[in-house]
Amino acid sequence: MANQIHDQVPCLHCHPESFIRMVQHLIERCLLLNMSREDCIAALQEHANIDPIITITVWEELRKENSSFFESYDSQRQKWYTFGQRSVQFYKLIKNKSK
Repeated sequence: MANQIHDQVPCLHCHPESFIRMVQHLIERCLLLNMSREDCIAALQEHANIDPIITITVWEELRKENSSFFESYDSQRQKWYTFGQRSVQFYKLIKNKSK
């Protein structure tokens, strides 16, 4: 089964357009999971064996083509990050007060 999946992955050198479309699709999935650029690069390298420079290049091209989306995405991620930090601080405060 793993070989069947591996055989379906396009080759960067043989089919560059298909390979880039695949990387774009994987980046879009990372975006749906609210991942940062760095998290996406690491995930694609670890799970899909994609060279980070390829992910960075495709990410930056997507960013150029969709600048307003990425501005909104970055802003929303920052809000969620701040919310998460505050939640952790609140939890620690409550935990310390209960001691």
